[in-house]
Amino acid sequence: MATYIMLGKYTQDALKGISSDRTKKAMAAVEKLKGKVNSMYVLMGRFDLLINADFPDNKAALKASVELAKMTGIGFSSSPAIAVEEFDKLVG
Repeated sequence: MATYIMLGKYTQDALKGISSDRTKKAMAAVEKLKGKVNSMYVLMGRFDLLINADFPDNKAALKASVELAKMTGIGFSSSPAIAVEEFDKLVG
């Protein structure tokens, strides 16, 4: 599995639906796509939300990004991430 960082930006409609129940549903949607949420953070700045998740491939990560946007109204920008230790091995 590969790690992906999903950066989310709330819309006005997304703000109205904030709840722990919606968070649980979002995590279940990721798991349904064979993903695993490692952590989630609320941010202050350009983005409002950060999800660190593992997915089997780019297609699953893309599908999760779209499904979460449909479900929550939060627009996501998702990118694969490589741990620094892995990067050091690749370039060292």
